[in-house]
Amino acid sequence: MPKIRLFAFAATTLVAHGLPEPPPAVFRAESLDAKLGIGYGLAITDIDGDGKPDIVLVDAKETVWYHNPDWTKHRMTGALTKLDHVCVAACEIDGKPEVAIGAGWNPGDTRNSGAVFSLTTPEDRRAEWPARAQHHEPTVHRMHWVKESGQNHFLAVLPLHGCNNVNTEGDGIRFLGYRPQADKEWPTFLINGDFHLAHNFDPVPWPGNEGEAMLVACKEGVHLIESSGDEWTAKPMTAKGSGEVRLGKLPNGQRMIATIEPFHGNEVVVNPENPGGLWSEKRVVLDDSLKQGHALSAADFLGLGHDQIIAGWREPDANGKVGIRLYVPTADDGSAWKLHATVDNNTMACEDFKVADLNGDGKPDIIAAGRATRNLIVYWNERKAAQ
Repeated sequence: MPKIRLFAFAATTLVAHGLPEPPPAVFRAESLDAKLGIGYGLAITDIDGDGKPDIVLVDAKETVWYHNPDWTKHRMTGALTKLDHVCVAACEIDGKPEVAIGAGWNPGDTRNSGAVFSLTTPEDRRAEWPARAQHHEPTVHRMHWVKESGQNHFLAVLPLHGCNNVNTEGDGIRFLGYRPQADKEWPTFLINGDFHLAHNFDPVPWPGNEGEAMLVACKEGVHLIESSGDEWTAKPMTAKGSGEVRLGKLPNGQRMIATIEPFHGNEVVVNPENPGGLWSEKRVVLDDSLKQGHALSAADFLGLGHDQIIAGWREPDANGKVGIRLYVPTADDGSAWKLHATVDNNTMACEDFKVADLNGDGKPDIIAAGRATRNLIVYWNERKAAQ
């Protein structure tokens, strides 16, 4: 299996705003696959029941999983529609993996495109997984499993556009939830119908919610969607349209909403918690040099007790490069940040990435899929333990 080795180190040694200088970021890159069609989407879950998280990847014409730790590739499905697959959601529920696929991808067709499939877990997880077509809206684009009370989950599916929309105008997007039913069509319910051009969303814990709420990145800005019984409400959190969104924790213990702005944008942004109004009133731009920013995460990669941000982009920037960067706060309240490390320097045209501890060492690793680079890489977090 080919391997790429790359190390990323801290960019500066500046101590600012009273925060100590963080340790160097050290990532070792390992190429798991260099022959993807388009690495549209990723999910991390235990597929074969051995207690280790595996990697699920939805490619243009197939869905595959990679076995942890030897990373042997197994095909789950071939092409489910004539048009490309576009997204995947995978989660362990009641002791077995639940996998769903979004397909029929054509963002320009707001009438007839789109497809949603649920997969049935075979006895031999290495065999192909039977697929069942479920209800779909046009331009199905992103999906996640969302936790409700106890161990119950539903599948949330977010289209890119509303049905029959033209130039992002027209009917609102039908953001739907699906409740799994064995060997049956899954019943759906409406989560929200008011957004136009919604690119991604993040299921998150939120005070007052027994299960997870959702942060949605859309043309109208980031919105928080919460449930009360069978009713869902949407509350604006930021003013500017965005394409990616993640919730994180600042050094002072407060929350932040990280975004890439605008849709397929160039700016990495942090919006610190603001109980009195829109969080974007405290908006901080970390970087404005991305080209087609398409992946974002907040996690404690450096073992600091608070989150750092990684962002990836998929088209060559002003320097002719694609890659992944890591940013750290230099102010306790998140009002100042700096570039701390370049995790990938021009080998990953990032279409998607996920963050997970793949080897059980307590440190979050980065799993990234490239579009133009057509590759799957794990960036192993090899920072030294605190002395």
